[in-house]
Amino acid sequence: MSMYKPLILATAVATLAACATVPQPLQGTYTQVTSVSAQQESNGASGAQVRWGGQIIETKPGPQETCFYILQRQLDDQARPHAQGNDSGTQGRFVACRAGFYDPEVFTHGRDITVTGVIQGSMPEKIGEYNYAYPKVEANVVYLWPERVTVNYGPGWYDPFWGPYWGPGWGPWGWGGYGYYGGYYGTRVIVRPPPAHR
Repeated sequence: MSMYKPLILATAVATLAACATVPQPLQGTYTQVTSVSAQQESNGASGAQVRWGGQIIETKPGPQETCFYILQRQLDDQARPHAQGNDSGTQGRFVACRAGFYDPEVFTHGRDITVTGVIQGSMPEKIGEYNYAYPKVEANVVYLWPERVTVNYGPGWYDPFWGPYWGPGWGPWGWGGYGYYGGYYGTRVIVRPPPAHR
């Protein structure tokens, strides 16, 4: 029986580590409802505790609070919204408001943001000439994610499972120092000898 104790302990540690990937301010239990379904339910979703995120459309500071207009996207296992262009698509729009001033030059268009709070009805706003009812979240946490950094590794082919430069094993060229499992393959340059003089 004692032989299972290390396995149970390892499983528990792995589970806790998985939970720890969500930033502490965003942890908790929330209602699984999207802004689209909240909009369709009208006031039926009011009072629900939610954790929503997406890309900022616009940040509007007011006299007492700042409101963030957000294009909602699914959250990943860190509670970060999926990137634009991801197959997950959008889940509608919502507005999150929190007391205080948040600088629109910091909370800029396109930045990833996750909020937690309570749904409080909706806010009608114009999108072009269309009247759109934004589900409104009274936010208690506004979490602005660092900007995504695009890394260009240069020319070559990369194994999608093992990543550039490093294989899964012991060296920069894969297991045992050989290049069979991933690695970087630079641009090939073929130098031909000059033609022989006749």
